[in-house]
Amino acid sequence: MKFGGMVATKIDDWEIFPYLEELGYDSGWAPDSQMIWSDCYATLALAAANTSRIRLGTGVAIAGTRLAPVTAHSIASINKLAPGRTFLAMGTGHTAMRVMGHNPVTINEFEDQLRVITGLLRGEEVDYAPSGKESKPIRFLDRQLDCLNLDDPIPLYVAANGPRALAATGKYGDGRISAGNESDKMFARNLGRMEAAATEAGRTLDNEFHTMCLTYASVLQPGDSLTDARVIEEIGGQVVSSLHFYYELYALQGSDHFIPDVIRDVWEDYKQHVEDDMPEERRHQRIHEGHCSFLTEAERKFVTPTTIRTTMGLVGTPDEILERVDDLERRGLKEIVLLPDFNRRREVFSDFAKHVIVPHHAA
Repeated sequence: MKFGGMVATKIDDWEIFPYLEELGYDSGWAPDSQMIWSDCYATLALAAANTSRIRLGTGVAIAGTRLAPVTAHSIASINKLAPGRTFLAMGTGHTAMRVMGHNPVTINEFEDQLRVITGLLRGEEVDYAPSGKESKPIRFLDRQLDCLNLDDPIPLYVAANGPRALAATGKYGDGRISAGNESDKMFARNLGRMEAAATEAGRTLDNEFHTMCLTYASVLQPGDSLTDARVIEEIGGQVVSSLHFYYELYALQGSDHFIPDVIRDVWEDYKQHVEDDMPEERRHQRIHEGHCSFLTEAERKFVTPTTIRTTMGLVGTPDEILERVDDLERRGLKEIVLLPDFNRRREVFSDFAKHVIVPHHAA
């Protein structure tokens, strides 16, 4: 099992990446969310210049906010600074698009971006048509200037949970990162969907295909409980971000049938909070306040032991977490990526490295 650290992208705190490297993490991820955090590529450039081993990449790059050739050239620029240890993770844009009042890009648009980016990063010429424009062949020019690194492969990881995104992953991806942990049954089903799409596209997902999950963690010591202030400060922003996502799905689908019964009471209270306290014309901004970074005081009450368990983070004693990591590894998961709350991220990364990563590798 490999372990990664994802951080709310803050350009003057690039030192978090050398810190992750020092702690023994395998990868460092910089999210791409233009209305909330610093620019991911500028931050990755600083990280690349100040590390030597850790893999570095986007967590995740957003298809709806940058043209495909721009995304390709940006990550190929980072690959000049961190040759052979750069990756590109792509997503449709849950938060980056919704905080501007727009839905993520369609799966057709997303798949076309993956096609263009994959070809360009291989040094190929591809047909490209910006929205509403005529398709033209494009390729990276003046390669003799050596401004980009296309010689060292840049793996493409796709953020995919829905069936069509999983199919696009099977068609183009070198790996997949899921939003949150999954049950054994769901993990196997989703892997099967990617394998079927790969076969249809004439590909085979071999042992090199990288499977990852984005989650959160809090290591409990004797006497700790899920209601302790420290625990809530480490994971609260992640837990309520699941509720933010649930509300967006509910608003899009007009139904909340997908809400687990065990948190139905919390969900009803949260839904009332959104509709009573967030004016509709600004709701697209307010609903994502603190996204994966901090917990607002108004939403603290929604972080309960039940919501923590339901969102399936790695919260427990060291032995409990190690047992869960072993189960995930046996299932076929290859990397766990942690995204802690902003003000506790160094402590969380350190605790997890000491109590989980080191013992797991030593076993």
